[in-house]
Amino acid sequence: MQFDDTASGYLTGQLLVAMPRLNDPRFERSVIYVCVHNADGAMGLVVNRLADEMTFPDLLGQLGIEAGPAPIALPVHVGGPVESGRGFVLHTSDYRQGSTIQVNDEVSLTATIDILRDIAEGSGPRQALLALGYAGWGAGQLDGEMQQNSWLTVAPDETLIFDRDLARKWERSIAKLGVDVALLSGEAGHA
Repeated sequence: MQFDDTASGYLTGQLLVAMPRLNDPRFERSVIYVCVHNADGAMGLVVNRLADEMTFPDLLGQLGIEAGPAPIALPVHVGGPVESGRGFVLHTSDYRQGSTIQVNDEVSLTATIDILRDIAEGSGPRQALLALGYAGWGAGQLDGEMQQNSWLTVAPDETLIFDRDLARKWERSIAKLGVDVALLSGEAGHA
């Protein structure tokens, strides 16, 4: 199943970049990869915020998964405030299993323990981002936030999604649009 809805006006497969004046501390300066956006709502993962108290080896230990001979240093992200105990792996589409959701040609999403085992054994995807929780919007909610000038949309690339320079990912995402951060306003324009 593929969810690339961008041609129909939906934001599946795009990055949402929080505007500077977004008044929700959970999403301040966040960059979110939109995994699904359709008439029923939207779901995405914050790609620039680490979980402070959880490491990949800790998570593997809690799940009873043995790490392979070469330990994988996979950071654990806070994917959003919804279902923060549930894990999601956003990854390159070179990896696939029965429950993998293909977002577009380059990126897929898998939310099973099997992908964690494969990553721990060194047989997972080429690039991966592990997130606990997700960002979710009900029907029309994200559309309303877009109209309120809460988010910018940016075409993603593998570096923005998967690299580990989280401290600058927000600025780099905005710079990809050719916009100076200092000139951004959280106010919507009205004629």
